[in-house]
Amino acid sequence: MTDTTEPSAVTDMSLGYDRGGDQFQLPRPEVIEDVAAERQHRKERLAAGLRIMGRLHLAEGVAGHVTARDPEFPDHFWVNPFGLNFKLMTVSDLILVNHKGEVVEGDRPVNAAAFAIHSQLHQARPDVIAAAHSHSMYGRTFSALGKPLKMITQDATAFYNDVALCNVGSGAVVVDLEIGRQMAEALGDRKALIHQNHGHITAAGSVDAAVWWFVALERCMQSQLVAEAAGDPIEIPEHLCEAGYAAQGHELSGWFQFQPWWDELMRDDPGFLD
Repeated sequence: MTDTTEPSAVTDMSLGYDRGGDQFQLPRPEVIEDVAAERQHRKERLAAGLRIMGRLHLAEGVAGHVTARDPEFPDHFWVNPFGLNFKLMTVSDLILVNHKGEVVEGDRPVNAAAFAIHSQLHQARPDVIAAAHSHSMYGRTFSALGKPLKMITQDATAFYNDVALCNVGSGAVVVDLEIGRQMAEALGDRKALIHQNHGHITAAGSVDAAVWWFVALERCMQSQLVAEAAGDPIEIPEHLCEAGYAAQGHELSGWFQFQPWWDELMRDDPGFLD
């Protein structure tokens, strides 16, 4: 999230694609002025994002949480309740938690780790609307190596210089606010953090982007693990990494790439809106 500058329409698929001089304008996020409507919008996207992560087998047991900041009370966030399957999540299941860890709306408990991590992240980053984390297979495996993501695929360049590393409290169940605070500090102004021996967390200006970045980073870490197991992968030159990041590493690109998932869910499984 370090670079919020949007590139030209020629190279930016989220602004438009120029094919021989013909301009195709692609969608942008809807601007919603009404607070209640914006709250409902964020909750719908949150429930959808959780179901998508569940469908992609990125959640196991009771671990994992995705949050969305409340538009009226910025020190409160909506989150999946502790112990409810991601695949079954609905809008009405979501709970509202304040920065004291109290559930102020909803009748289910909050995951202590969700509060310890997300409360500190949201407090440190007023620009962050949503954050995503789960104990995904490749995220947690890659995190055990304690090394950065390499730029070995075009997709990885979306994370060029935008992934932080943190080893504070590595391997511990994060229920300590101080560990959460240091994780947020390590994240800085980036959009992703790899927490050693734990996994990764992504942050964005929308639920859509936060979930997309989480899945995309999971796949990039999987690619690196496979490539390094097979040999010595060739890294992309720096100037091409910069170009790749400019084209696909910004907030709007993350939002846009979530939309096919939304369309699929609306067609096949609209029950999440309940």
